[in-house]
Amino acid sequence: MGFWNLFLPHQLPNHLVSSNNNNSIKISPSIYLSNREYGILCEVMGRSTLAPEACNCSAPDTGNMEVLLKHGTTEQQAQYLLPLLQGNIRSTFLMTEPDVASSDARNLETKLTKIVESDGRVRYVLNGKKWWSTGAMDPRCKVALVVCKMDYSHPSCAAEQHNAKQQRGHQTIVIVPMSHPGIKCVRALTVFGSDDAPHGHAEVSLNNIELDETAVILGEGRGFEIAQSRLGPGRIHHCMRAIGLAARCYELMLERTMQRQTFGKFLHEHGSCREMIADSRSDLEAARLLTLACADDIDQLGAKGARDKIAMIKVAVPEYTSRVVDRAVQIFGGAGVSSDFPLARALVGLRTLRIADGPDAVHKVTLAKLELRKAKKRMQSKI
Repeated sequence: MGFWNLFLPHQLPNHLVSSNNNNSIKISPSIYLSNREYGILCEVMGRSTLAPEACNCSAPDTGNMEVLLKHGTTEQQAQYLLPLLQGNIRSTFLMTEPDVASSDARNLETKLTKIVESDGRVRYVLNGKKWWSTGAMDPRCKVALVVCKMDYSHPSCAAEQHNAKQQRGHQTIVIVPMSHPGIKCVRALTVFGSDDAPHGHAEVSLNNIELDETAVILGEGRGFEIAQSRLGPGRIHHCMRAIGLAARCYELMLERTMQRQTFGKFLHEHGSCREMIADSRSDLEAARLLTLACADDIDQLGAKGARDKIAMIKVAVPEYTSRVVDRAVQIFGGAGVSSDFPLARALVGLRTLRIADGPDAVHKVTLAKLELRKAKKRMQSKI
């Protein structure tokens, strides 16, 4: 029907369009949507677990495609972005680690050791361990974007080692083919007992993976910058899909209250049930309007200018939508916690959102800092 790659913000580079001429799939949509417009469609797609992938708009592929589109070289785009846009392969994003608190990216221990050969040629060796690698278990997953920390300990990088001590971070993102013998899916991880097959989340080991300069995205030490550009719009997508899922559960809840009776009344005739309906409708609308306002700010000001609202929706929307689904589970009773209805799975997914892409506490700190900064400026202007 043409609903394909709807997340793309602008016209694709000519080399990608021309490379796709012989492919039956049109990789570039005819209409380019703003973040706010695309957010509305994300809510629609979020009602189904199949719809995002059916439109080639599922995570983590959209975020990875956006990174390659914004920051990838022509060669990286041709090798990895084009088949992702065509839907021929899937991808994963390896950031979180099991042995450190990964909400602070400076804690990451996965190392990219730089080695400069005598002829000036640069090579890298990647070592580390990741988990919650969404999509890594999918047999169609062919490429991983890995967040790592630069390591200049090799004798050939003495000057860079001295400079690195003066700087914070040095996070870098590299591209690793899943076919590399040094990358292995150690185990599948379950989310509250569900394995999310066939996509799956994995613990992944990275052992002595040899890479060259063509694997580095944007440059050494640019990983935090890339991750932030990926996560801003991505949080709009996550939140609007969450709202769509909660709206579906809310509608099921309404139907249930008009079908079931207790103590001689339909459920909707009980005052406590009506209160839950009213609260759920209010929570849904609050979540929707806050997220669309955030999307509009990103369109007008960019992700950096919308940092306050991005932090707000990351905290508020999973909470609002979880409350809606939790009420639906309560009204469904025993059926609500079964797999006969989508409620239990929805509740698990929404609870997970409070941790994914950074835990609530981190975003609350960010929001508080931004608000205090604004308050200081107002106070100074009055002096």
